[in-house]
Amino acid sequence: MKDFLSLKKDLSKEGKPSQATALQRFFKTGPGQYGEGDIFIGIKVPVLRTLSKQYSTLPLNDLKKLIHSKIHEERMIALFILRHNFEKSKTEIERKKIIDFYLKYRKGINNWDLVDTSVPYILGPWLKDKDRSILYKFARSKNLWERRIAVLATFHFIKNNDYKDALALAEILLNDTHDLLHKAVGWMLREIGKRDLSAEEQFLKKHASQMPRTMLRYAIEKFQEEKRKGYLRCHSPA
Repeated sequence: MKDFLSLKKDLSKEGKPSQATALQRFFKTGPGQYGEGDIFIGIKVPVLRTLSKQYSTLPLNDLKKLIHSKIHEERMIALFILRHNFEKSKTEIERKKIIDFYLKYRKGINNWDLVDTSVPYILGPWLKDKDRSILYKFARSKNLWERRIAVLATFHFIKNNDYKDALALAEILLNDTHDLLHKAVGWMLREIGKRDLSAEEQFLKKHASQMPRTMLRYAIEKFQEEKRKGYLRCHSPA
């Protein structure tokens, strides 16, 4: 029977201590780091994806327990289940129920992989034809993960050739102090450039010299070498 207790047993069985140690280093779980205190049991993402499909019928009350868990992989599988059910849902009512849950318990979305594997596939599609003011609220949040949620939600818009909010949020976050936001904004600018190079370059022409260097490097990663060097030369180091 695919219930909460059997999922916990399956997760425990799949965990690998040696892998957990490596993951805790990779996701910066030490004192003062962005993932401080996060606990890994050592399960690879493909395994979690497979399990999430097997347990996609778990009720929201069980997903609430998972999203509140101290164990990273339990929070991730909750998000994979939400994503699976959102993509399979047939009605606006079903999708809104998932969105309401997702936003209410977003404190559990507290590392970059949890944001990146869920936001562009849940919140982004939901906001495609709706008011997006919540993204501007998140972009100005003191919480790092809410700011990253704001940026990554625009990935869905970008894929649909809608760049307005991605560019506006990038401008708001130009002076953000966190490396994970520099990478996220640069990544979205690069994605815009893949589809409309002039839109990206118009932004860079205005802001490249003041952008954090990591943000700029991510944004111009796919440019030809000479063009890339030109942008880096004009950059004013922070």
